[in-house]
Amino acid sequence: MNDYEMMINAYKDAGGDDIFADSEVAHLVLERDKILGMHAVEGLEVEADKISEDTVKVKVLVKAGYQIKNPVHMCFGVLPKEGRQKIDMNVEVQKNAKVEVVADCVFPNAVKVEHIMDAVINIDDGGNYIYKEHHFHGDNGGVEVIAKSDINVEANGKLVTKFDLLEGRVGKIDFDYKANIAEHGTVEMLARISGQKNDLIKIREAAHLNGESARGILDSKIALKDQAEAEIYNELTADAAEAMGHVDCTEIIKDQAIARAIPIVDVRHPEAKVTHEAAIGSVDSTQLQTLMSRGLDEEEASDVIIQGLLND
Repeated sequence: MNDYEMMINAYKDAGGDDIFADSEVAHLVLERDKILGMHAVEGLEVEADKISEDTVKVKVLVKAGYQIKNPVHMCFGVLPKEGRQKIDMNVEVQKNAKVEVVADCVFPNAVKVEHIMDAVINIDDGGNYIYKEHHFHGDNGGVEVIAKSDINVEANGKLVTKFDLLEGRVGKIDFDYKANIAEHGTVEMLARISGQKNDLIKIREAAHLNGESARGILDSKIALKDQAEAEIYNELTADAAEAMGHVDCTEIIKDQAIARAIPIVDVRHPEAKVTHEAAIGSVDSTQLQTLMSRGLDEEEASDVIIQGLLND
């Protein structure tokens, strides 16, 4: 079995669909710094070049006016127990273009693996970029993910990011996302993570609503048990008329887990409005009792409630 086949099998084991042979679906497959597969479609340009050991530069361009029909699939990962992968990504969505990207990051055997993502994302006037990132890290807790994104959304543009890691160990995660939103632009950043044992989770998401009637949502839902720790830092700034946003952070903890939530709302215009909600605690006792009355034990009932939260 070659590297491409092993990578695709790892992707499927993590719950991915068999879409890489479909000529109508654009895709990119990277294992460490090896470019195993790449395919583009009309209106979309994808380039990948190895620029140094363990580092690949990726460029994604969606041409003006193109609405890419099918989600673009990207598969990143490290198959051995040890390794490093660094991706420098540049995304440009031109005027009135639209694309959805589904990225699956798989590290099934990781004992000492580092995955670094540095992204610059520019969305032109009326552009629409949806980025859904799913991680599978195996059961060893040996992955360290360091992700940084600098995002710019022009007038009437829209950005949606969704990150989830719901199975296997987290290991260590350190996110730092920053976005600037122009008039009538929209940003939504969503995170869903389940941590256990000695997993460490650190998320910083900051959005600046610069333009009139800009909109922003920062929404994190984290579940922790054992000795896992999380620190969620959400900052939403609004400094233009009719700019509106909401920050929502919910963390459920069990055992000796530790959770911190730091919501910051910064309003600099009398006609702007930003709201926030943060909640940290155990599972809801009423929901727990209801499920236990239906035959589930406490552990099973807790898991059902947590999965419902993370799948929201």
